Amino acid sequence: MSFEEEWSAARATAAANISTRLNQAPGPADLVLNHDHIGAIGSEAHKLHSRLQADGRHAATASAEAAGALSREGFGSGAALAKANARWESQVKTLAAACAQISNGLNYSLSSHRRDEQCLYAEFTTSKLDAYLK
Repeated sequence: MSFEEEWSAARATAAANISTRLNQAPGPADLVLNHDHIGAIGSEAHKLHSRLQADGRHAATASAEAAGALSREGFGSGAALAKANARWESQVKTLAAACAQISNGLNYSLSSHRRDEQCLYAEFTTSKLDAYLK
């Protein structure tokens, strides 16, 4: 069997599995927003962001110094350590930014939802009063 035939068979099997799972999915459910749970997740994301900012760079200076010392002595591992240190810094920044985005997004969602609920409540109350006055 050629690669193309195997690939086509694998895609067909995957498509059939997805279709089966979608057909067995439960019906539509009400959307429930639990402020406490969302707030807790946002809080944990903020804590993780703060910890990454503070603790994610403990070894940065020592690693940079060690990489420089190894390179000056002619060891190839100095360049490798410098590259690993740079990659670590990049990954910590990326993870911290993702945590900040999660925290900020959830905070925005909660406040937006709260404002929408207040607006709907005011409109509903106004329309009921209007109906009673007529």
